[in-house]
Amino acid sequence: MPADTNPAGDIFGGWLMSQMDLAAGRRTHGRCATVAVEAMSFHAPVQVGDEVSLYADVISTGRTSLRIQVEAWRRSQVTEESVRVTSAVFTFVALDATGRPRPVPPEAR
Repeated sequence: MPADTNPAGDIFGGWLMSQMDLAAGRRTHGRCATVAVEAMSFHAPVQVGDEVSLYADVISTGRTSLRIQVEAWRRSQVTEESVRVTSAVFTFVALDATGRPRPVPPEAR
């Protein structure tokens, strides 16, 4: 959407980071909160019309927390070339219905 781009037609990094957060959050199998994101560096821009693919892998779990590696790739609509745009490790805490930490379910490990 136009509100998600700069005047040059590149997608804002914050929009991409929010998509990465959503992709990682799906790996927690329930309500969770993002508590940290390790350093992100953007290697290439994502332009309007590019296809964005996100890949999330659980790299470690604690009793109530998960660390999830997320990579973002873009595929140009013009060249069909795929390029890794960025990656980061997201740390989540699993939450119960009242917002308190809960044990990470076995299916999220």
